[in-house]
Amino acid sequence: MADSKKKVAVQRIRITLKAFDHTIIDKAVRMIIETAERTGAIIAGPIPLPTKIKKFTINKSTFIAKDSREQFEMRIHKRLIDLRETTANTIESLTNLSLPAGVDIEIKML
Repeated sequence: MADSKKKVAVQRIRITLKAFDHTIIDKAVRMIIETAERTGAIIAGPIPLPTKIKKFTINKSTFIAKDSREQFEMRIHKRLIDLRETTANTIESLTNLSLPAGVDIEIKML
């Protein structure tokens, strides 16, 4: 018989970050990568995903002057990080991590 190797279930984690400010999201990404490197996980990313731009047009006056308008926009920046070969220590340290305010984080176990 050939080598009988057991396949170990490799746990992967996909982290998606969203924020309105690109500097805050980059700080959060740096913190996550540093923690994952300390625990020995293999990191793929950060991958910058397309920035979503939401535009709003509002009348300047409430009743008259329909031609006078203002435009505003919100930019939503996104980053994607994949972690492979994670351990329980990696997951624990990521849950105890305090990220800057204004960063939305979504963690998926694959």
